[in-house]
Amino acid sequence: MTMPLEGMTILDLTRLAPGPYCTMILADLGADVIKIEEPGPPTGRRAVQAAGLPTVPQPRYGVGRHSPYWALNRNKKSMGLNLKHDEARQIFYQLAERADVVVEEFRPGVAKRLGIDYETLRQRNPRLIYCAVTGYGQSGPYKDLVGHDINYISMAGCLG
Repeated sequence: MTMPLEGMTILDLTRLAPGPYCTMILADLGADVIKIEEPGPPTGRRAVQAAGLPTVPQPRYGVGRHSPYWALNRNKKSMGLNLKHDEARQIFYQLAERADVVVEEFRPGVAKRLGIDYETLRQRNPRLIYCAVTGYGQSGPYKDLVGHDINYISMAGCLG
């Protein structure tokens, strides 16, 4: 059976729930999703710790496995690249030249500092779709605020 997104390549630079969930759906629809992470074992601990949540060993899933990580990253390939290093960035650029979509969820300005922002990547691949998942956007008075789902729902007036 041919899948709707078969033949599309997505570069996934996300960590917390919204981005990995988005790219999980794209992978489920047949896209070739390549998750780019810091080098090391893909345990999901970095994302959990970045969110300020406690890490709880879950032995039934095996050593080095974190069940929410594996659930959100099913059907994806994984590659360890430290994008702070030029050699790793060159590899990322090569991937971006062939990719259809980049999905990232860095704080505003981080992708630009790393040299992997839309303006930089579109020079290498003008047809690239670039999706920046942020809570409050790339500009505006709230762009530097940290937040997560409950913050956005309450600001939208949807929290009862």
